[in-house]
Amino acid sequence: MPSTELRVAGFADLDARTFHDLLRLRVDVFVVEQECAYPELDGRDVEPGTRHLWLAHDGEPVAYLRILADPGGVARIGRVVVAPAARGGGYAGRLMVAALAEVGGQPCVLDAQSHLVDFYARHGFTPSGPEYVEDGIPHIPMRRHR
Repeated sequence: MPSTELRVAGFADLDARTFHDLLRLRVDVFVVEQECAYPELDGRDVEPGTRHLWLAHDGEPVAYLRILADPGGVARIGRVVVAPAARGGGYAGRLMVAALAEVGGQPCVLDAQSHLVDFYARHGFTPSGPEYVEDGIPHIPMRRHR
């Protein structure tokens, strides 16, 4: 049985191969599977306050998210993704628990795809604004107060 390991790193701590593999997972799901042509490389991955969290099965990333440092001491969780072959294994929930441990007591926001609102609600998030459409996909802004 392959082992699954949680990894956390800032951009400066990522080697080129790892960053490539994380971006490939994100692009495979968000750009290819969800058919959204958008700038996946938005410049925020390299910011000093960004934390990259992922689960790797024998070195291969199967799930990922990033935590951004938004203005005013607010953490922003985004790019939550699970590889198609790994879905249903609880990986997204495991990453959210790890991300919220990283965030600690600071306020935290995210923009949930609307069909995932209940998932994020289980982690303490509540809707904080009206639904909007981004790249053809309905989203709802959510916030977690501590």
